[in-house]
Amino acid sequence: MDRLTAFGAGAVTVMLVAYALERRSNTWILVFAFGCAASAVYGALANTWPFMVVEGIWSIVALRRWWTSRSLSRPVEDHR
Repeated sequence: MDRLTAFGAGAVTVMLVAYALERRSNTWILVFAFGCAASAVYGALANTWPFMVVEGIWSIVALRRWWTSRSLSRPVEDHR
């Protein structure tokens, strides 16, 4: 296995683990987003442009989900 293939396999593995653990903490959503971004980089390096585009979109979607879940999970301050 060459380094590029190992990088791609590692990125997809991070995505799988993070997706499985998303309900435990919104931090895993962020990890999933980074895994998607790494997969998009792999797609670019491997010249598989459709894969790169789809993984890039998933990365943006996951970042948005993380940002939304992060703001929803903050405690509301009491300003009395």
